[in-house]
Amino acid sequence: MHVLLLKEPRDVESGPDPYIKDLATHGHKATLIPVLSFKFVSLNTLSDKLFQPEKYGGLVFTSPRAVEAVKMCLEAEERREEWNSSIKEKWNSSSIYVVGKATAALVGNLGLKALGEDTGTADVLSRLIIEREDTNILPLFFPCGSIKREVLPTALKSNGVPLETLTVYQTAEHPDLEKNLKNYFTEQGAPASVAFFSPSGVKFCLEVVRRLSGDRLTQIKFAAIGPTTRDAMAAEGLRVCCTAEKPTAEHLAAAIAKALQQPPTGRSA
Repeated sequence: MHVLLLKEPRDVESGPDPYIKDLATHGHKATLIPVLSFKFVSLNTLSDKLFQPEKYGGLVFTSPRAVEAVKMCLEAEERREEWNSSIKEKWNSSSIYVVGKATAALVGNLGLKALGEDTGTADVLSRLIIEREDTNILPLFFPCGSIKREVLPTALKSNGVPLETLTVYQTAEHPDLEKNLKNYFTEQGAPASVAFFSPSGVKFCLEVVRRLSGDRLTQIKFAAIGPTTRDAMAAEGLRVCCTAEKPTAEHLAAAIAKALQQPPTGRSA
């Protein structure tokens, strides 16, 4: 069956997208349509802070894009040499917190040792940080996107854990999103399942998906990568058939495969 994944593809250098691979093992053909576009900002400021690890008690990453911004700061050879010779080890002497395996893998590529890859959400990660850190530490440094949720900063602040944030990328709707969705529905028809990967994806895609699906909408099994996305879908009146147990390709593919084995309910979405 056809599955539409509303997410950004992995970098070519990272190999085949694991969501496409894992859905294929269940006998389903998945297509990616990128939902978001990203513009990196404040990279000079980010670079300055990255090379002053003694001012911070650790790092926090909740998205692959934030790690990508760090990687961009290390493109100059002399910066990369300084990072590898001394700076990364100074960061590793503190705690590097991440949400999810994808972000953890990118952090590992920078030579940093990640904590929290199994947390899955910012809410769970914030609890891990609060358990591990004292209120008298130097601030944790949190490079983030322009539309980050406030769950983690609010939780840390209310528990007295200092945090310094810096917006390093801005998020907007992908300029070709509606065109790509129209082309997909024209060529493939309505998919058996549609998976959302972020509240932003719900915000930018749902109206178009509803319009293009027409009377087939109630037959589509809608899936969510995690509870935050599921709640955003439900808030828009969408019936969510399944949510990945953990935000990984393996768990989402298993959830979608199981949902597609169930007969359509015919309930309104």
